[in-house]
Amino acid sequence: MCEKSARLSPTRSHSGSVPSSRTWSGSVSRRTRRRPGARPERCWTTAYVTAVVRHLADKAPGLLKALRETDPDYVLVDGTLAECDRVGDGRADYSSKHKRHGVNVQVVTNPTGRILWLSPALPGRTHDLTAARTHKIIRICERQGVPILADMAYIGAGDWVTTAKRRPPNGELTPTERTVNRALSAARAPVERGVARLKSWRIFRRARCSPTRLTLIAAAVLTLERQR
Repeated sequence: MCEKSARLSPTRSHSGSVPSSRTWSGSVSRRTRRRPGARPERCWTTAYVTAVVRHLADKAPGLLKALRETDPDYVLVDGTLAECDRVGDGRADYSSKHKRHGVNVQVVTNPTGRILWLSPALPGRTHDLTAARTHKIIRICERQGVPILADMAYIGAGDWVTTAKRRPPNGELTPTERTVNRALSAARAPVERGVARLKSWRIFRRARCSPTRLTLIAAAVLTLERQR
């Protein structure tokens, strides 16, 4: 047997059996066996996580179904920025309000702060009122006869949305208007807890994935929140 073929042949133990591939000598090195490209378990893990997220997202209800199931006296609406890495169109994903890149997610809760619905993700620079109109939140709630309480970002949404009154330029609010604003602020407190609950999911505090995936992830999280 030549010297080259001897180097490529497996070494035998004292019992005569051929050992496992880890004891092969010669051409197969430890560095080659541990290359990142030679680790199929990563691909399987990614495929499994993607399949589970998609399965959960498919079970998430729409806003109309959520309102019919719960039949709340009124709903609270607020928008939040889910911060994420800058991918694709950095200008569209940049929020001038928060000074960060991310996506706009609309949160709809019942009067106690329980999350009823999460909207698909929009670019971070989208205004809350524009997002509410894009997702037809106001129209759906009006058809179902469910009033909406929101903050001053939704001023101009129509008579169906109750917001605090903004102080006029070079003027002051009347004592009655200030009292109404304080009452509305107290009534809106539960939606802030709902947003805080959403941010308890780490991916909504800092997502390392593409912004386009956050719509699917938001729907999956909604399904899990409904099981709590």
